[in-house]
Amino acid sequence: MKSYIFLALLLLFAVNLYAQEHHHHHAGDAHSVPDYIENVDPQPVIAQAVRIAEALSHIGSPLPQTAFNQLKEMQDQAYDETTVRRVQEILDPFVLAVVDINAESRVKVHPGKAEPVLRQEGWSTFLLKVHNQANVTAILEAESPNAEPVLHRSTGAPRMAEENRLTPGQLDNRFLEISMARNPPLRPNLSGLELEYAVIHIYTRETGKREAQLGFNVGQGTQDIGFRNTIDILFDIKPSVKVLFDVKDDDGTPVMASFIITDDLERFEISDDGFYPEEYRIAMARMREFERRPATDALPAENRLRGIYPLPSRRVASRDTYPDFFFQPQVYRQDGEHIYLSPGTYHVTYGRGPEYLPQQKELIVPEHVDSMEVSFRLNRWVHMASEGWHSYDHHIHAAGCSHYESPEEGVPPEHMWRQIQGEDLNIGSNLTWGPSWYHQKQYFTGDVHPLSDEQNILRYDVEVSGFPSSHAGHLTLLNLTEDDYPNTTTIEEWPSWTLPVLEWAKSQDAVTGYSHSGWGLFPTELTYEVPNYVTPRMDGIGANEYVVTVTHDVVDIYSLGDTPVHAELNMWYHALNSGFRTRASGESDFPCIYDERVGIARTYVYCDLNFVSLMKAIKDGNSYVSDGFSHLIDFKVNDIVLGEEDSEVLLSGPETLNVSVRVAAMLKEHQDEIGKHIASRQIDEAPYWHIERARIGTSRKIPVELVVNGYPVESKEILADGSWKDVQFDYEIEESSWLAIRVYASSHTNPIFVSLNDQPIRVKKSAEWMRAAVDQSWKMKSPRIRESELEAAREAYDYAREVYDNLIEEAEYIIQLRDQ
Repeated sequence: MKSYIFLALLLLFAVNLYAQEHHHHHAGDAHSVPDYIENVDPQPVIAQAVRIAEALSHIGSPLPQTAFNQLKEMQDQAYDETTVRRVQEILDPFVLAVVDINAESRVKVHPGKAEPVLRQEGWSTFLLKVHNQANVTAILEAESPNAEPVLHRSTGAPRMAEENRLTPGQLDNRFLEISMARNPPLRPNLSGLELEYAVIHIYTRETGKREAQLGFNVGQGTQDIGFRNTIDILFDIKPSVKVLFDVKDDDGTPVMASFIITDDLERFEISDDGFYPEEYRIAMARMREFERRPATDALPAENRLRGIYPLPSRRVASRDTYPDFFFQPQVYRQDGEHIYLSPGTYHVTYGRGPEYLPQQKELIVPEHVDSMEVSFRLNRWVHMASEGWHSYDHHIHAAGCSHYESPEEGVPPEHMWRQIQGEDLNIGSNLTWGPSWYHQKQYFTGDVHPLSDEQNILRYDVEVSGFPSSHAGHLTLLNLTEDDYPNTTTIEEWPSWTLPVLEWAKSQDAVTGYSHSGWGLFPTELTYEVPNYVTPRMDGIGANEYVVTVTHDVVDIYSLGDTPVHAELNMWYHALNSGFRTRASGESDFPCIYDERVGIARTYVYCDLNFVSLMKAIKDGNSYVSDGFSHLIDFKVNDIVLGEEDSEVLLSGPETLNVSVRVAAMLKEHQDEIGKHIASRQIDEAPYWHIERARIGTSRKIPVELVVNGYPVESKEILADGSWKDVQFDYEIEESSWLAIRVYASSHTNPIFVSLNDQPIRVKKSAEWMRAAVDQSWKMKSPRIRESELEAAREAYDYAREVYDNLIEEAEYIIQLRDQ
């Protein structure tokens, strides 16, 4: 019996030994790599090693000084068979992974010798060792499921598709950002040498232990089979420093402000033309559209957006402590809030919208501290609310365009509230529209949002966009009491042209208008003149059908500020010249046309800070549109102040008008590279409204123009140094006209109407332009109007034609009277 037991134990031992030997054999196949790669020409190896060392110093992750010195010394010594081994002895301790490319170009990956330690809210830099047996010269790409996007951008659909939903587990797993260093002095491609090193950057926002899978390829299909092209790495992520923000307004009160935090180190590849990759997680937050150009090194450090913190591509507003938007470089922080930063030196640009001077501060985060506090004191150059003028952006969105669709369908009111506060925007209208309509409409109440306070107001209303009528122009509907069109359950059931929607909104006493007016109003023959008499294309989603609906008295406001100035102003001027009195209102269409910030174009309204007063003042035109860098207040013709007595001056005959306005504007004393770039762009290139377009040459002066019936008739130069200037014009008026003040492409008042001998304002050429625009609109829009609605639309268009025909006749009669 004992012999049988002995034989069984012996057999069991033999099986275990075989299994262990078999396991070790295959593990060695998968993970073993020679300690040193030999039989490689030493000269290019040492040259590349020195280039790696210099690159690491340039990007702020230098080798230890002893290692750097050893490489430099070796470069001056005679090269022999020990050179290649010595290079590997110096660099291998910093290697996170060894990439083995076999003779068939199959890629295997092995663990390196570096300690896998990362830093929360910071970049960690490692080397990769490449054993290139196939001598390929392709680009080495890194890949990891843990670096997948943490959001799914909006598709514009009214509901999120289930396949786009990101689960909480997926988001927890996607905690890395990975970037291969390829900028000079490094090269984008492998050299083809059998041994070389590459640089990889890894960013995370987490702390603690996190396991990640890391793989590489030199082109799709080159990954090795059998799970050998990836390795699993258990990272130890050290906590960063908690930086507490002490943020005070210029009067010492706690406040929310905007902060752009950079370290001026470029960790993403830049192509030869200076453009960043068009991958949204990186490109959208890298820089504003008008800064996306070559030669960024020509900019002062504070204007470069390189090395942004927290990294935009890893921001998830719905999960983070503070809801920072991934498509913006800035974050918003209230006094007492914080940010995590790893030890290092940072550049901070801070401010609070256009009424504040942007300021810079160097921030040094030391080693070996858990937290620190940094103070920021804001500096206003103008305070319009103290003058009774409140800033208003009537067109912002909490879903669609740059917002994400998952993990949430856009963002909630609390997130948009921080944007409004951080940009010192007194009133913001969140317009729910097609994208994520059914999710976002839950926030509509028909009243101001409960977050609103004595300094800021938030309200939800509607933009009719992504609806059947959108082709004829997107509608802005403000002050609604109901947001569902009668007898509809889906947005597809809404009308397919704009007049019925406007009539329904007006029945609620809403304030109505068209959004992003200039889209579709470009002239059929190129001209930048304003006014011009070329028929507009009517092929867009701006104030196209406005030429019809304005004759039905259902339009209150005309949107300015977020499309090319010449297209916006031309139709508005012609409508005013035809006798209509639609008032202008400013908008940003955030985050669609502009996603840099809310209120990039805004209206300043003279009213009490409540929504009822705001709506009345908007309809009365007691306001001006501005980019926030020039201001036009107390506009007066004779004794009539804008917004009072219907903004109308009644005269018995021709006389000389006394026109006055107070103006303040702010330009940098010396035009910088960004200013030069903006000023050099065509008027149909963004940013459309910007005070740099008004700068006279390279001086600090701008022209303040008196506009009569669309034409600038007088101009006076002022110094844009932030101080208030009293500007006066004397203008001899001979016919009924409207007058306004503008700083072209920066600010524009609403009009004051001057009536002579009770004659209406009638400019024949403008009425003819509007009449032709009706025909063009019908040509472009009628094919997309439902058959069941076509007859009503035809009648409405015919009515508009009749109105303009009558206006043309009246204009001819007035001309005859004047000539007698």
